[in-house]
Parts: sequence; C-alpha cells; structure tokens
Amino acid sequence: MRHQNKTVKLGRTAEHRKALLANQVCSLIEHQSIKTTLAKAKAVRPLAEKMVTLGKNGSLHARRTALAVLRQKSAVKKLFDDIAPRSVSRNGGYTRIVKLGARKSDSAPVAFIEWVDAPQVVDEPAPEEKGKKAKGKKPAADTDAKPEKKSKKSEKTEEK
Repeated sequence: MRHQNKTVKLGRTAEHRKALLANQVCSLIEHQSIKTTLAKAKAVRPLAEKMVTLGKNGSLHARRTALAVLRQKSAVKKLFDDIAPRSVSRNGGYTRIVKLGARKSDSAPVAFIEWVDAPQVVDEPAPEEKGKKAKGKKPAADTDAKPEKKSKKSEKTEEK
C-alpha cells in the first residue's frame, strides 16, 4: 500500500528524478511554458510553486536555496527578477496544466505546464497566399482525364 507516499517516482532513481525536475523547472522559467508528459507536469508543479514562493521572499538565503535546487544561476536570476514579482499579489497557484491528449508514438498523455501570470503572446495566423490550391478533393475535371492503359493483347491485335 502507498499510504502517505507522496513522491511520484517516475521510474527513476532519486538523483535522476531530482535532476529531471530541476531541469524541467529551469526550462519552465526560461521558456514560460513547456510541453511534457502529464505525470512529469504534475511532479514539476509543486517544485515550481515552491521556487516562486522563494522568489517572492527575495532574501539572500532564499536565493541560495533556489540555486541549490535548480543549479542554474541564470534561471534563479530570471525567477527572482521577472517571474516572482509578477506573482506578488497571488497566494499560490502560480502554474497551470493544460492537457493535450495522447502522444502519437506511445500514447502517453501529454500536457503543457505554464505560468498563470505569463504575458500573453498573440500569434496571428499568416495570411494565405493567392494562387495556392486548398487541400482536399480535386476537381472532377482532373479525375476524368486519365490516360487509358492498353493491355498487351490489345496491342497485338492492333498490329495484325
């Protein structure tokens, strides 16, 4: 029975799991959102939220504690200077997990994990160029104009 066993092991040793989660949080800090499996996203969320809480504290001890966990100075700097100040008015719930469905190769459930207070980037769809054909069925005129293949027997009868 798994009573009071809260650690999600992810099929890894403790050192490998700590390194994986630290790298995932650093990627989340750097890119603002990451795409990963649902199990990893659920394992990353508590660690990411603890790091933001340390960032909101802002003390030297909090910075050193975050550096001990994340192991990347640039990620800690961005966390304390950019991400934590955005979340000052929020008491927890700094991340969101958006489920994307199953991955095609191995059917693993995939999800986005992102910051709730992340600046919204609007991606405008590129305008379609004129003259390009739309994907789909071809017009009926193209399907009727197929060249007929002659069989060997019909070729021999024509020669005689």
